[in-house]
Formats: sequence, C-alpha cells, structure tokens
Amino acid sequence: MFRRLGDALLSCPDAVRTPSSGHRSRDLTSTVIDRHREGEHSLKTTLRRLAAVGTALALPLLAVPATAQAAAPPAAGEVSAAAKLTHSQATTMFRNAGITWSSSGNCSDRNRPTCTSFEQIREDTVKGAITLKRASGCALNVTGGTETGHASGTYSHWNGYKLDYSLSTCVQNYVNANFSYIGGNKWRSGSGNVYYRESNHWDVTYYNCGGC
Repeated sequence: MFRRLGDALLSCPDAVRTPSSGHRSRDLTSTVIDRHREGEHSLKTTLRRLAAVGTALALPLLAVPATAQAAAPPAAGEVSAAAKLTHSQATTMFRNAGITWSSSGNCSDRNRPTCTSFEQIREDTVKGAITLKRASGCALNVTGGTETGHASGTYSHWNGYKLDYSLSTCVQNYVNANFSYIGGNKWRSGSGNVYYRESNHWDVTYYNCGGC
C-alpha cells in the first residue's frame, strides 16, 4: 500500500512541489506589497518636502503688508509745500507773476542786511505773495526776504516764512476790506496768514500759500 502511495507521489511531481511553490508565491506577493508600501512612503515624503518648500517660499510674500505700495514720484516740476527755493527760483516765480523786489544795497546776499534775498524761502511764502497780487490786483514790491537783520524765531524771515512789502494805498484798502483786524496794526487773512503794518512797510507771515 505504502509502495503504491510512493509511486503515486513520484508520478505526480507537481504535488510534491506545491508547498514550495506556494511559499515562493507568497514571498513574491509580500515583496511586491512591501515595495509598493516603500514607494508610497517615498511619495508621501516627497510631497511633504515639496509642501514645506512651498510654504517657505510663500511666507515672505505673506509678510508684506497689504497696504504697502511704491511711492508715486512727484509730477514734473512739482515742488512740495515744505520745499525751500533758491533765490533764482523765487525771483522767476515773482517775475512771472508781475511782482517786483528791491533793496537799499541793490544786492541779494543773504548774509548782508541791506540786501533782499530769497535764498531758502518757502515755496508757500512765494505762492502767498502771488495769491495776494492776483486777488488784490495791486502792484506789489518786496523789500525784505530771507536775509539777515530781521527778528529771529520759528516763523521768521530767515526761516522763509516772512516777506516785507512796500506800503501802498491799494494794498491797505484790500487788507481792510478782506481781512480781519486783530489789533496792534495786524490783520489776519481767511487762510490764517498775518499782515502787520509797520511804520514804513508791511511785514507778512505766511503760514500757507493763502488759498492758492
């Protein structure tokens, strides 16, 4: 009986090899699964790294304030309200507006009290004179600018806030009719500039351009 069983097994070699083949199949399947898992893990790792790189690149962009933007350049020829002008720039503006100027020393040296200089005068002060000229229609002659020899202070001639004008009936009538008298021979314009009539000239403080 056992001999017949042995003969039967020998005659069916596949039956003998089946267990070994099964193990090889399972090993192969395990290998494929393991490699698949390794590939999946590698892909996830790569994706995480890419996400980290993307975040790092995005952070500097997020850090920029939403309202930040490049400052617009000034228009051609534009001068800011706080700008100081050269003597030449100021005289050009006065000349174009029909305003004259004079000095006892017939000079424009800022460091000589007998000169009339406009060096470092504020643009608003020059524009204030032009506003007065156009509004009043009066002849306007400047006798004092930024030269030395005047009283000191924040709103002084030297700092570019004041101009002296020759006295005239036309200017006096315009000031009386349009500005508010505040005492002490002083009048205040609607824009806040102060006109002080001294014995031989007008001393005007321009805090702004007079509504230019």
